[in-house]
Amino acid sequence: MIETILLCLTNAFKGTIYRIGTPPDLVAERITSGIIEDDARRITWGLPTQSEYTFPGKPWTEYRDQPGRPLEAMAWCVERQQSWTAEDPNTNIRSVRLQVEGKSADFYHMEPVLVRKSDLKVEGASTFIYPTNLEGDVLWKDSLFVVVAVIKIHFNAATIKIGSHETKAIKRLSRSLGTELLSYQLHQESTRAMEQLARDRLNACNLLADSLRNSITKSGIIFNLIKQEIGHLRDQWEGMLLEKHNVKNGKIEAIKGLNELLLGLGEGDGVLYRDLSNAQHKFLTLSLPPEKGENWVTKQIEKRWIELLGRLPQDSQKQATIWKTIDKLKSALYFGQKPENIAQYDKVSEDVKLELIDLLYRNNDHFDAARLERLIEILENYALDMPSRERSKKSLTQLKALAETMSQLERNTDFLLHEVLHGGVHEDLAPKS
Repeated sequence: MIETILLCLTNAFKGTIYRIGTPPDLVAERITSGIIEDDARRITWGLPTQSEYTFPGKPWTEYRDQPGRPLEAMAWCVERQQSWTAEDPNTNIRSVRLQVEGKSADFYHMEPVLVRKSDLKVEGASTFIYPTNLEGDVLWKDSLFVVVAVIKIHFNAATIKIGSHETKAIKRLSRSLGTELLSYQLHQESTRAMEQLARDRLNACNLLADSLRNSITKSGIIFNLIKQEIGHLRDQWEGMLLEKHNVKNGKIEAIKGLNELLLGLGEGDGVLYRDLSNAQHKFLTLSLPPEKGENWVTKQIEKRWIELLGRLPQDSQKQATIWKTIDKLKSALYFGQKPENIAQYDKVSEDVKLELIDLLYRNNDHFDAARLERLIEILENYALDMPSRERSKKSLTQLKALAETMSQLERNTDFLLHEVLHGGVHEDLAPKS
């Protein structure tokens, strides 16, 4: 996972994974670090420097918030199950070096890796005694999750911000890592079962197949990063058109209008009101193709408005305003495709412009190497004045190479599994070089 982040985020140069042990000790131990070389092709792994978190690690009671010792970002991530971004080392209140030595450290982002309590099992048990913070409050009492690891990514100076594109990508990958850690636990249990059932060849092969297929889940992570990067380009394209036409962002304005209409209703139905408010705010953090975006608005926003108005009826004029605003929100999703909006953009030829729009706005439900390659070729055009054109081109090039490697690995794995389970070489199944 660290490899994926360092190869995809061009402003990141180092990544570290800390394992968080089982409750109540929650020992934080630095497992491994990776540093990407200057050519951005090779990563050096290891633990070259000494740290308080090097084996045997640091228990919760030694890094939690406590008077008389420095505040640590690790404590924040573990206790609150939230990320910590050091976007300005000179004001980072959880920099141990700044607190102890008065010297600023570096720019980094730390993300906790969460696993559902119901999924976590150790030696057949699923209940734990959880520790407390200094005030005596039990950790994660009202949470469905536990923290099993913390990821720390170091960035080049002044290139990371709270809530930036990079932090969102790391958060999404941390969720996938939680799934992989569960898969690893299942793999460990499977290994013990294989030792006990060594004479039962069929069961052993099924367990092997299960373990091997878990490694292929990374292809889904890579595809999600590709979609996220294309969504970022789509936002950039619309931003250019909005600036050229000197108009406001229709999605933002529609959500702002819906939020004001919601505030005007009061909080007569607390849970539904909160869910609708959260959905409207969340929409602005997403970047979906128009059809998927419209479907999301219908299911997450419009459906909740219908339910809320069923419980808190309003006059016909206010209801008409609500539905009109939702229609404006849906229409705004197509802003970057409408002929009247794109007509004046003349930095590239008409054919290239229309092809770019098709590549950015088409629904992508599977990896298409040819379409991605064409998008990369268009991004090589210096006349295309997207702010992140060069960075996105590099990211998509690296992601395409990773996706093609994982696709080949999956084909080879299918071939290997067939050979293990059935034996014999079949010409049509042999992996292609």
